[in-house]
Amino acid sequence: MSKQRVQLALNVKNIDEAVDYYSKLFGAEVNKCKPGYANFAIDEPPLKLVLFENPGADERINHLGVEVFDQADVAAATDRFVKADIAGEQEVASTCCYATQDKIWSADPQGLRWEWYVILEDSETFFAEEPVDA
Repeated sequence: MSKQRVQLALNVKNIDEAVDYYSKLFGAEVNKCKPGYANFAIDEPPLKLVLFENPGADERINHLGVEVFDQADVAAATDRFVKADIAGEQEVASTCCYATQDKIWSADPQGLRWEWYVILEDSETFFAEEPVDA
């Protein structure tokens, strides 16, 4: 199995304050920063930290995920989710978060959403089409 890292996607009140804080917390530079959005690709601990500027959000956690680096790992997760009857929406070559990705979604019994995804390429747009919940 290829390298993976857990993704934590947070809703933050102010993107600039959050980027400053998390840069200091992890001793890492921001990987991608766009209006209302930033992410960190941290090697130690292996973490993809995603920040969404969403000051009115009821919850701090937007969603969780696992970033993989091989499309075969997304396919394996999809097969596992389908067999376990926990598969949600599957997205192929969809643009989200300034990247084109393949992914499979699942939600835990309380509705917390997880995505298993691979980045295919960077994008200059947050979404390619009409936005859906991030």
